[in-house]
Amino acid sequence: MEEVEILIIGAGVIGLAIAAELAKQSEDRSLFLLERHDKFGQETSSRNSEVIHAGIYYPAGSLKANLCVEGNRRLYEFCRQWNIPHERIGKLIIARNEEEIPVLDSLLAQGRSNGVTDLELLTQNQVTALEPNIKAVAALFSPSTGIIDSHQLMLRLEWLALEQGAVIAYRHEVVGVDFQNPGYKVTYRNPAGQLEAIHCRWLINCAGLNSDHIASLLGIDLDDSGYRLYPCKGEYFSVANSKSALVSRLIYPPPLKELKGLGIHATKSLDGRLRFGPNAIYSERLDYDVNADHAQEFYNAVSTYMPFLKITDFSPDMAGIRPKVQAPGGPFRDFIVCHETERGFAGLINLIGIESPGLTSSLSLAEMVKGLIA
Repeated sequence: MEEVEILIIGAGVIGLAIAAELAKQSEDRSLFLLERHDKFGQETSSRNSEVIHAGIYYPAGSLKANLCVEGNRRLYEFCRQWNIPHERIGKLIIARNEEEIPVLDSLLAQGRSNGVTDLELLTQNQVTALEPNIKAVAALFSPSTGIIDSHQLMLRLEWLALEQGAVIAYRHEVVGVDFQNPGYKVTYRNPAGQLEAIHCRWLINCAGLNSDHIASLLGIDLDDSGYRLYPCKGEYFSVANSKSALVSRLIYPPPLKELKGLGIHATKSLDGRLRFGPNAIYSERLDYDVNADHAQEFYNAVSTYMPFLKITDFSPDMAGIRPKVQAPGGPFRDFIVCHETERGFAGLINLIGIESPGLTSSLSLAEMVKGLIA
């Protein structure tokens, strides 16, 4: 049975970032990454808004707040260093009426508490000057929010990991994990359908939508640990290019009180396309279909602040699924990043419930995992 020092499960943006970070630490440290799909980023990492978040919404002191704020800085630096397509276009969180202005005041305080230093409250005239086609009485402006080509980011992280000696094996699905004290025997199904095994000293679970299942293979009770995932589907609709040109920045309504998400908002792609989403549909069925009948829901949500839109402008775009540890209607849940020594599993690091702002936090999460190993 082959022996390696570090084994990572999952080649989404988090697994790739960790592989790239750990592979450069030591030339004699062997590192393998196993991915069940035939290439990287086939789930949550490639089906999202591709937004570089600033870190405004999350409770002070939470991993989501700290890693997002730090990750924002790291990600822009990485993009400049490696010429990753991105744009710091800024975001407006708008108040559609006077009753919503206190929400902006609260978000301003929350963002500053989290270390976001560049936020600015705008009057109606200032909003109109920036976005003349948006209907709002005020807005919170976040200039450090941006957009990124997530595919190019993952492609660069994959290249860095491989260049530094990591081995990445696609179409290798993990089907069993056994603790052998020390280390772990990981059984996987190879592309030919045969079962093989590998032994590692460190096992890093970055399996995204499958991360709770990987934890359960070691006998961790998902409900007692709080590790059970509740997949949450988010659909997106886009509009024609003629309407896309009427907005220049990301436009968000105030966040949903039930914390299922940030509400249906407007995002821009690097090619200028205007897209709306996501909604939030908890479902055990993992599919990426977009229900065309939901166009009315999207129109109702955004026409309040984008009066130039018509229901006929909306076309189904894509859908993604978020690996949420927050149950439907449940309270805020933070990222789970845990070296499982208290459960008796030295060398096992679980990353579970890494949803938004996971893309923004990818490099800072990699730094955190490096610290846990060190």
